[in-house]
Amino acid sequence: MRYVWTVFLLLLALLLGRAVWVRLQAPAPAVVAVAPLAPVRPAAYAMPPSGLPATLPAASTPKPAPASPAKPASKPVPVIKAAPASIPRTLAPAAKADSIVAFALRQLGSPYTYAGITPVGGFDCSGFVMYVFGRYGVATPHSTAMLIDVGRPVARASARPGDIVVFTGTAKTSTTPGHAGIVISPAGEPIRFVHASSARREPGVKISEVAGTDYERRFMQVRRVL
Repeated sequence: MRYVWTVFLLLLALLLGRAVWVRLQAPAPAVVAVAPLAPVRPAAYAMPPSGLPATLPAASTPKPAPASPAKPASKPVPVIKAAPASIPRTLAPAAKADSIVAFALRQLGSPYTYAGITPVGGFDCSGFVMYVFGRYGVATPHSTAMLIDVGRPVARASARPGDIVVFTGTAKTSTTPGHAGIVISPAGEPIRFVHASSARREPGVKISEVAGTDYERRFMQVRRVL
């Protein structure tokens, strides 16, 4: 057994010695000197002694955007003037009277409504007079009893378009104002007037005459407010 260990140790010593000898016999690695690299500058950016670039690359010219098709010239928008909110109040009396009569006749057929003051809702007699004259800036009361005192009285034969004609109520014994209308007949002719009637037969805004009717009995006054 001792002999075996002795042989093993000898072989191990031989192997180690050979390894050391081979390492000592290997040549040393050659050292190669590497020269420093010179800085490389692109030719387009070569720097002159002053430190500024000698030349700069030409700037690329941007391509123009495609032109959009020209829009056709828009047509001028017509200016529409709003209608005046109210009728001018500076008309001469005769012209204003004609306008009042024409406007009153445009309300023909409007219904009769007690205390009414509009074409849609209907009129009573004083409400109709107030609506028509108010359109032309002439204030009149919404009361037949008060219409007898507006303006100034004129003779029945002198009544002309635009005057107010006042009647009593329908009762045969009535002596107080109860109805009114607007004269539409020329001066010197029998009085014809437009009014909002409460009659059971054909009520509403219509034209009536004084002569030969019950309005002859009920006639009170003609009042001129223009």
